[in-house]
Formats: sequence, structure tokens, C-alpha cells
Amino acid sequence: MSSNLSYHEQIDKENIIRLRELVRELPPFCADFFRGIEPRTSSRTRIAYAYDLHVFFDFLHKENPALAKVDVKDITLEHLDQLSVTDLEEYMEYLKYRFNDKNQEVMNKERGIMRKISSLRTFYNYFYRNERLNNNPAARVTLPKLHDKEIIRLDVDEVALLLDEVEQGDKLTKKQQEFHAKTKVRDLAILTLLLGTGIRVSECVGLNIADIDFKNGGIRIYRKGGKEVTVYFGEEVEEALLNYLEERDHIIPAEGSEDALFLSLQKKRIGVRSVENLVKKYAKTVAPLKPSTPHKRRSTYGTTLYRETGDIYLVADVLGHSDVNTTKRHYAALEDDRRRSARNKVRLREKGD
Repeated sequence: MSSNLSYHEQIDKENIIRLRELVRELPPFCADFFRGIEPRTSSRTRIAYAYDLHVFFDFLHKENPALAKVDVKDITLEHLDQLSVTDLEEYMEYLKYRFNDKNQEVMNKERGIMRKISSLRTFYNYFYRNERLNNNPAARVTLPKLHDKEIIRLDVDEVALLLDEVEQGDKLTKKQQEFHAKTKVRDLAILTLLLGTGIRVSECVGLNIADIDFKNGGIRIYRKGGKEVTVYFGEEVEEALLNYLEERDHIIPAEGSEDALFLSLQKKRIGVRSVENLVKKYAKTVAPLKPSTPHKRRSTYGTTLYRETGDIYLVADVLGHSDVNTTKRHYAALEDDRRRSARNKVRLREKGD
């Protein structure tokens, strides 16, 4: 990692290089689309669009009779102008079950299909708005109905058991216990931080030592889109971080990871996948029936914060939701509980003796 680049700048640089590779494999006019949306999208979002467009053009080449003999890079805007709503409905059907370039089966559920069609809509809208397409079938396609996903959270006692297990490790496998002694202080700091602040795993792994402000009890993180914010933590998080930093002071990090807060056993900045795996490892021992990811830990924090404060706008702000309606949708059941509990709070008439 370049020493003069922050973690987030380095990730952005890698994304941009990867995006250029992906765009080269698409029809030439696609480069105009990515150039046009660059000012208002993150590199991560553009990469997602590029992958989605790869799937779409691959579908046209494999499944559309009129384009079967046309190489993907030779598909033109004129070809897209001739597509109908029916063609795109066939694409939605194709997305449910297909084979990728490595001949591996790929299945998309309704949210995956929704995302890919939304990407296609953005793509079509760009060229339609710039009058390079006369036809916009993507705007007329009916999107799949989304069913609300149940929010999976840890109960209060499960949170305590989870942190106990990180400290003790007695329910881990023999092989896992071999590494536990080396990583338990770091792992406890990571889990306590995730559970105590609700930050995203990408925000957690991007932390530098200099991002922690113990005087004010806050950490500096970078939200989606690069916005810098301060998230505040309590005494339990502070204690876990201080304990880890004592250990961290004795580690000589690998080149390029000198500033990183959390390090892997290879003494490099820990990665997103590693944090996801350690969360699953410990959570499986205390709540085996609950699918466990760092994102579920965000839900646990958001639920606790909302129950304690009743302030949905505060929860939205702390979790970094740009739209409070996203938060309301996730915590609708809790809001309903609060409304129900308020039904007897207002008395219209005093009861007689």
C-alpha cells in the first residue's frame, strides 16, 4: 500500500484500476456511461454497475437470437434501441438461474434481480436522457416485488455470551483454540467496537490508530461516499480498545500497514473477509440458529439504541443511513411496539374510586 495514501484512498485507487479493466470488456459506448456518472457515484458503486452490465451483455450474446453472432464488444446503441420490454422480462427470467463464464451455477433471488434491473435502468436512463437512445424499455419493466427480510439481532444475553466466548474460547474447535490465544484481545476489541458503535465492517478495517480520540470518546470513520464523521463510544469499547493498543504497541507491522489499527496474524491491515469470518466463528458458538455477519451486529446495535432512546433519527444518523426511511423500514416492528405501548398513556377521564 502506498504510504502517502490513506486506506480509503488506496481502496478507491484499486477499484478505479479494476473498473478500467471491466469497462474494456464492454461495448465502447459504456465508457461514456461510467464517465458520466463518475461525479456522483463511488468507485465501488461503479464496479457493481460494471459487473451487472457484464451479465446483461452476456445474456444478449447468449440468449438473444438477433445478437447471437455479435461479439459483446461489437454490440451498439442501435442494438439496444431495438430491445423491447419483453426482451428485458426474459432477462429477468434468465437472472433467476444461469451459468457464469466459469460454468458455475448462479442463482439470483428477488433482491439480486432488483439490483441488476435497477443498474440497467440507470444505464438506459443515461443514454435516453442524452438523446442517444430513442427507446427506454428499462423504464417500463415491472420490478420484482420485494418481501421484507426479517432483521436478525442478538438478544442482550446473547451479546454477553458472545463477548464471553471471545474472551474464553472454550467452545471453539481445537484448531481454532490454537490461534485464539494470539488473537483474543484483538478479536474482543473488534467485536466490542462493532457491537458498541454499529459501524460497518469496512469502516472498522479502515481505522488507523490516529482515528481514535480517547479524550472525547470518539472514532473518525469514513462513510459510504467518503464522508468523514465521528462516532462516539462508551466505556466498554474504550476498555477493549486500550487493552488491544497495549498489545498493538509491541507488534512491528508489515510495510504499508504501519498506521492500521487492527492487524492480521501476518501483521498487515486486517481485511473485511477476515472480520466477517471471525464474527461468524464466535457467533456460531452462542447463537447457532441465527445467521451471523457483521451487518447483523449493526442491527443488534441499532435495535438497542432505538429501544433506549426512541429516537429513529438518532439511530439513522449513528448508523450512517442517508435516508431515515431506510431506518424506519428496518425498525418498523419496534416502532409499532412503541406505538402499542403508548395506547394507555393518555387518560381522557380520571377513574373513580
